[in-house]
Amino acid sequence: MQDTNELHRQILEVIALIPYGKVASYGQIAKLAGLPKHARLVGYVLKHLDKQSEIPWYRVINSQGKISVTRINERGENVQQMLLEQEGIYLLNGKVSLKTFGWQP
Repeated sequence: MQDTNELHRQILEVIALIPYGKVASYGQIAKLAGLPKHARLVGYVLKHLDKQSEIPWYRVINSQGKISVTRINERGENVQQMLLEQEGIYLLNGKVSLKTFGWQP
């Protein structure tokens, strides 16, 4: 088994490749990082990502198109949703359309 830092680096490298205006699922990131079936590890890495990181963490969503509700700003707004909307990615009924905005590497 590779060391944990190496696995985290692989995951972050893939996330860094997600283009502006596109999203990818946790499972898709895991698969592209060579770690199929490790979607939870992707979530873990993102949860512990440095807040100052340049990695576009907000472009990673779940396979149903739902976003995380863990980062809320001081005005009670969902940070992930705001960052996605700035890139033209909108939510419909609480979900991002993977058909429309999904990254196809």
